[in-house]
Amino acid sequence: MEFEAWWLILFPLCFGLGWLAARVDIRHLLANSKLLPRQYFEGLNHLLSERTDKAVEVFVDLARNHSETIELQFALGHLFRKKGEIERAIRMHQKLLSRPELKLYEKQSAQYELALDFMKAGLFDRAEELFGQLNDTDFARAARRHLLDIYQQEKEWIKAIETAQQLRDTSHTYQHEIAEFYCELATGAMTRSQPQEARQYLQQALAEHRKCVRANLLLGELAVSNGDYVAAIEAWLKIESQDHRFLPFAARKLLEAYDKLGKAEEGTALLKGFLSTYPELDMLDIVVERIGATESDAAAYEWLREELRRNPTMSGLLKLQDAQTKTSPPERRAELETMQRLTQEATRGLSMYHCASCGFKARQYFWRCPACNDWESFLPARGQTKA
Repeated sequence: MEFEAWWLILFPLCFGLGWLAARVDIRHLLANSKLLPRQYFEGLNHLLSERTDKAVEVFVDLARNHSETIELQFALGHLFRKKGEIERAIRMHQKLLSRPELKLYEKQSAQYELALDFMKAGLFDRAEELFGQLNDTDFARAARRHLLDIYQQEKEWIKAIETAQQLRDTSHTYQHEIAEFYCELATGAMTRSQPQEARQYLQQALAEHRKCVRANLLLGELAVSNGDYVAAIEAWLKIESQDHRFLPFAARKLLEAYDKLGKAEEGTALLKGFLSTYPELDMLDIVVERIGATESDAAAYEWLREELRRNPTMSGLLKLQDAQTKTSPPERRAELETMQRLTQEATRGLSMYHCASCGFKARQYFWRCPACNDWESFLPARGQTKA
C-alpha cells in the first residue's frame, strides 16, 4: 500500500472541521439556553428534586409572563392533572384549544390532554366525545385504549368489544378481554331471564376464545335453569380440556347435576378421579364433605388420610384435623380444636385468591381484578401466588 502525500493535508482538515462543528453546536446550545428564562431552570430543578408544588408555582408565574410558550402551557396542564388539580388542568387545556395560531398537531394534542382531564374528573361522556374525535390522527390508538377503559368502567360491553376489535394487532389480540365482555353480556341477559340471548353471547365468547372457562361455566348454569342436567354436565366437563385448574369451580355443580340424574356415586367417583389425575386441584374439601354426607365421617377421615399420604398439603392437613375432631371422643376434642385453630392461623393465606398481576388478595374469586382491572389475572387455586 503506497503512501499518498495529500493524506497529510486530509487528516488535519477533517480534524479541524470536526472541531469547528463542535464549537458551532456548543455556541448554538449556549445561545438557546440564554434565551430561556432563569425561572425555567428553577422549575426544572424543582421537578428533578420531586418538589412538584414548588415547580408548579414557578411555571405558573413563568407562563403568566410568557404566554406565547405553548410547550410550557402543555407541561403546566400535565402538572396540574398529576397533582389532582383537575379544574386548573381543564382550564389550561381549554385555553390552549382556543388559541387560533395552534398547528393541527398541537390542537389534537391539546384535545387529547383535555380528554384525559375529563376522564380523570370522571366526566366520561365528555372524555368519550373528545377521544372519539381523534380517529384518523396520531392519537387514535392511545385514544381508543382510554375509550376501552371508559367503556369497561361504564359497563358498555358492546362498545368495549368494538373498540377492542379495533385495537387488536399481532402484539395483543384482545381475545381474552373480548370473550370476557361477551360473558358480561351473557350474565346481564341471564339476570333479565333471557336465556336465548345469553346463550348466543356465550357462543360468541367461545368463538372468540375457545379456552374461555367462564363461558362453559355459564353455559352449564343455563342448562340447569332449563332442567337439562346432561347438557350442564357436558358443558362443565369441557373445562378439563380448557384449563383443568378451574375444575373446582364446577365441582359442586357437577355433584348436584349427577344427584338430579340419580347418579350420585358416579359424581363422587368423577371428583375422586380428578384429584387422582390432578392432585393440586383445590377440591379436597368438596370431596371430603361429599363422602361425609353420603357415607360417614369415619369414611371421609380414612379417605382423607390416604389422600394425604399420596399428596400431602397444608389445606389437606386442615381438613384432616377437622375430620379427626368430628370422629374423636369428647374428651379429646378441646385439644384437637386448639391444634386446628393454630394451624388455621398459620395458614390463613391459603384461604385467599391472589391476582398474578398486582398481588391483590380476596376470599372471593374475581374474573377481573378489582385493584388493577386485569382480566383473568386471579389464580384459580386459593393460596397460589404465582402462575
